[in-house]
Amino acid sequence: MSTLRFQALKETLNRKAVEVKEPARRSEIFSKNVFNEPVMRQFLTKDSYKSVMDAIEYGTKIDRNLSDHISTGMKEWAISKGATHYTHWFQPLTGSSAEKHDAFFETVGDGAAIEKFGGGALVQQEPDASSFPNGGIRNTFEARGYTAWDPTSPAFVLGTTLCIPTVFVSYTGEALDYKAPLLRSLQALDNAATDVVKYFNKKVTKVNATLGWEQEYFLIDSALAASRPDITLAGRTLLGHPPAKGQQLDDHYFGSIPTRVLNFMRDMENECMLLGIPVKTRHNEVAPNQFELAPIFEEVNLAVDHNLLLMDVMDKVADRHHFKVLFHEKPFAGVNGSGKHNNWSLATNEGTNLLSPGSTPMKNLQFLTFFINTIKAVYDNEELLRASIATASNDHRLGANEAPPAIISVFIGSQLTEVLDELEKVTDGKLSPQEKTELKLNVVGKIPEILLDNTDRNRTSPFAFTGNKFEFRAVGSTANCANPMTVLNSIVAKQLKDFKSQVDQLIKEKKMKKDDAIFNVLREYIKESKKIRFEGDGYGEAWEKEAKKRGLSNNKTTPQALKVKVSDEAIKLYESLGVMNKVEIEARHEIEVEEYAMHIQIEGRILGDIARNHVIPTAIRYQNILIDNVRGLKEIYGNDSYKKFASEQLGIIEDVSTHIEKINKAITEMINARKEANKLENMEDRAFAYCDNVRPFFDDIRYHCDKLEILVDDELWPLTKYRELLFTR
Repeated sequence: MSTLRFQALKETLNRKAVEVKEPARRSEIFSKNVFNEPVMRQFLTKDSYKSVMDAIEYGTKIDRNLSDHISTGMKEWAISKGATHYTHWFQPLTGSSAEKHDAFFETVGDGAAIEKFGGGALVQQEPDASSFPNGGIRNTFEARGYTAWDPTSPAFVLGTTLCIPTVFVSYTGEALDYKAPLLRSLQALDNAATDVVKYFNKKVTKVNATLGWEQEYFLIDSALAASRPDITLAGRTLLGHPPAKGQQLDDHYFGSIPTRVLNFMRDMENECMLLGIPVKTRHNEVAPNQFELAPIFEEVNLAVDHNLLLMDVMDKVADRHHFKVLFHEKPFAGVNGSGKHNNWSLATNEGTNLLSPGSTPMKNLQFLTFFINTIKAVYDNEELLRASIATASNDHRLGANEAPPAIISVFIGSQLTEVLDELEKVTDGKLSPQEKTELKLNVVGKIPEILLDNTDRNRTSPFAFTGNKFEFRAVGSTANCANPMTVLNSIVAKQLKDFKSQVDQLIKEKKMKKDDAIFNVLREYIKESKKIRFEGDGYGEAWEKEAKKRGLSNNKTTPQALKVKVSDEAIKLYESLGVMNKVEIEARHEIEVEEYAMHIQIEGRILGDIARNHVIPTAIRYQNILIDNVRGLKEIYGNDSYKKFASEQLGIIEDVSTHIEKINKAITEMINARKEANKLENMEDRAFAYCDNVRPFFDDIRYHCDKLEILVDDELWPLTKYRELLFTR
C-alpha cells in the first residue's frame, strides 16, 4: 500500500541520526549570544553600564540621555554576532512569544546606507499588533499596543536577530501580556518578603523569587506527525486505539536515550548554552517517546523568559533532526501526559534560601515563617492557584495516573507534619523561658535533621514541599510559567504583608517579644491552614469526599476553574498589590474563556473531518471487501450453506455498519451543539456550552473510530497508529 501512513513509516525507518559537533566546552560557550553584564562592561560607557545595572537591581528608570549610548553599544555587539535585525521580543496573551523584525539598515541619501539603532527604538516601540487577544482593552481604532524594554532580562541574539525582552501594554497602560503582571508581582513579593526577613536579618535589602521548571515533551518523527491531521492541527491525537504495549513495563523510564533523540538533545543544549539557558538534566520519561529536561534555578522573570525561548529553540532544532516536538499535556491517550513542574523558592540578596532550614534555631524560625506563610497563602487562595493552570489541554492531564488532581492540596511529608503539630501546641501568649528553650531546641532546632532523609515524595500532590522549595506540579507542559508564578507571587506577597501586620500589632499592643509574637501568629496559621495539608493518595474517591468535607474546591474543568479569577476577592488582591487592575483582570478572564471555547471548537472540527473523510470511507472500503468475500462464498456454497462459512464476515460487516452509524450520528449532534454554543454572545456562557454540550461527543466518536481501527485491515487504515507513533525510533 502507498498510503501517506506507509510512506511516512518508510521515511522514518530510513532516517539516519543527524551528526552533531560539540563547538567547545559548555562552560566556554555559555551566554556567548547574551548581552549580559560582562558584555555590557565591554560595550557600554561607564555611565550607561551603571544606568542599566541600577535599573536591574533597584528598578530605577534609565536616563533617556543615556539610552542612545546603550542602544549603540548593544547594536555594535549584536552586529559582531552576525545580527542584521532587531526585535522587541514579547509575550502576548496567546501563551507563546511574539516578534516583529526591523533591520538595522537605514538609507542616508546619495545611495549610501548605515546601520542604525537609536535609544528610542531600544526603550519603546509601537508594533500595534492589534490582532493579539486583548479582552476588550483595545476596542477603539486609536488603541495602540506598545512594547517597552525589560532590562532585568538580558537581550540575546537568535540567528541573525537581536531579541530585546519587553513588556507589551496598551496606550492607556494596561498590560496586554504575561510579563508585565509577573514583574509587578515580583516587586510586590520582594517588598513584602524583605520587610519580614528583616525580623531575622536587618542587612537584607532584596528578596528574589526563584524558579526551576521541568519541561516534559514527546518527540515524534516529523513524517509520522505530518501523516496525522490531528497532531498537525491540534498538537494531539484525537483518536487512536491503544497499542498492546504502552508504558506498563516502565522500560522507557530513565532508559538509554535513543541515538537520534540524544543527538537532538545535544544540539538543542548547545543552542541553549549560547543563549544562557542553564539546562542541566535530560532523561527518558515514563511514556514511550517522552522526555524531560530541567535547568539550574534562576530568578523567576529570567526563568520564564528562558522557558519560552527554550520551547522555540526546541521546535527549530527538532526540524533539523526531522522531529516534531509535542508539548501538549496529553498528546496520547492511555499513557502519561506532560507537565512543567514549577519549583519555586525565595532567596535573599545575600544568597540565603528562605525555604531552606539553617544551622541555628533562629534561622529555622526564619524558615518556618516563610514555609508556613506559603502554606497559608495556598490555603486561602487554592481556587485562584487552580485557575492559574486551567487550560483545555491541561484538563486532559489533571487527575490522570501521572498528574495531580484538580483539587489543590499541600504535601509536606510526615516529619514536617509532626513539627507543625508540635508548634500548634504552643501555649497562648508569651512563652516562658523554659518553653522557649524547649521549643527552639527540640522542635525548631532539629528541622535540618528531620529534613535530612525526608525523601517521601507524594506524586499525586499538586503543591509539594521538596526539601528547600515548593513544587507546583499541576502546571501543564504548554503553559507560560508567568501565569502560575504571578498568582503564587501575589498570594504569598499578600500573606506576608498580613503576617507582618499581625506580628507588629502583637509587639506594639501586647508588648510581646518578637519571637513570641512570631510563634503566636504562626501557630494560628497552622491551625487555620491545616485543611489544605494532605499526605495520602490524591486519585481516589475517598480524597474527593474528604476534600469536599474540608471545604476545598474541585474545579475539574477550565470554565469552572476560571470563574474565581474575576471574583471580588481576586480583584481586591491584585489591586491592593498593584499587580493588575480590574480592567486587566476581566480582560484576561474573557481571553481565557474564549480561548477555551475556540480550542474545543477547533478540535471538534478536526475530529469530525478525520472521522468522516478518513475513518468512515476506509471502513466502507473494507466492508465492501468483506461483502465481495461473502458473495464469493455464496456462489461456492449456495444460498442454503454459505452462512455457515460467512458468519464471521457477516458479523464484522454488521459491526462496521453499527460503528459508522454511531459516528455519523454523533458528529451531526456535535455540529448542532456547536451551532447552539456559537449563538451565545457571552464568552463565559459559550465556554460552558462547549465544555458541557460539545466536548462529551469527543469520547463517543473516538470510541467507535477506535473500534473500527481494530476491525479494519491494517493495510487499509490511513492514520498512523499509536504503536508506530510511540515506538518507531
